[in-house]
Amino acid sequence: MALSIFTSASSMASTNALNKSNNLLSTAMERLGTGKRINSAADDAAGLQIATRLQGQTNGMTVAKRNISDATALLQTAEGAFDEVSNIMYRMKDLATQAANDTNTEKDRTAINAEMNDLNAELKNIMDNTSYAGDKLFGASGKFASAMNFQIGSSSGETMKVDLSAELKGGTAGTLFTASGFAGIGDWSSASGINISGADGAKTMMQSLETALNSVGAVRSKMGASINRLGHTAANLANMKDNTDLALSNIQDADFANEASSMTRNQMLAQTSMSMLKQSNSMSSMVMSLLG
Repeated sequence: MALSIFTSASSMASTNALNKSNNLLSTAMERLGTGKRINSAADDAAGLQIATRLQGQTNGMTVAKRNISDATALLQTAEGAFDEVSNIMYRMKDLATQAANDTNTEKDRTAINAEMNDLNAELKNIMDNTSYAGDKLFGASGKFASAMNFQIGSSSGETMKVDLSAELKGGTAGTLFTASGFAGIGDWSSASGINISGADGAKTMMQSLETALNSVGAVRSKMGASINRLGHTAANLANMKDNTDLALSNIQDADFANEASSMTRNQMLAQTSMSMLKQSNSMSSMVMSLLG
């Protein structure tokens, strides 16, 4: 190779090697610093597009999991209220059964009526004041007055509808409510809406309570089925999110072992390139020695 002052092939080669090593070193250090393999679109344009889509999906799943927890809590609140309604009605039916026996005196039935009316008042309290997050659940303006929609996934089509409006408003068969209370049980607007004066009235009350209990059981059954479905939905969503996170990690997360190895290798290459550049620059002195 000819000696030249203007052009030094060895110097250019060393400079190129140094620049390449520095670029690779900078990339490795950035990935180790951020923990991500893709830090800009230039790092992996196609991978970034896929990762963006997966990130949007997994973020949506995180919110959907919270939605499912909230929906479950709401339904459990409502079902718990109807559980207590059932317990109250069990006691009312016991009292009605007791009142149907003519061994009772007038004072006995007066005491039974008093307890029945107190229990009926508590039924009204439960139906009027059971709330979730400050909103009433029952009644004409309650959440269950119309169908409820729960967002249970990251896409717009992943929804769940719970419609108890027909059951809670009552229908032609097995009517649960009337304008003034549970059908056939007693008027909520009066503190003495229940007045069992004889065996026939007690038997009628027993039949009304049996019908009401069947209707309450149907409502609780539907709520329980919805709660169970939400549990399965949550389990499936957790599985999908875990695997989506894994796929996202495979695309965008840095391999620390590989990047640490790359950083060490390129640090050494940068040092040797600088040494060779220094040696190549000293070759000009060889040209000057020819002139001496």
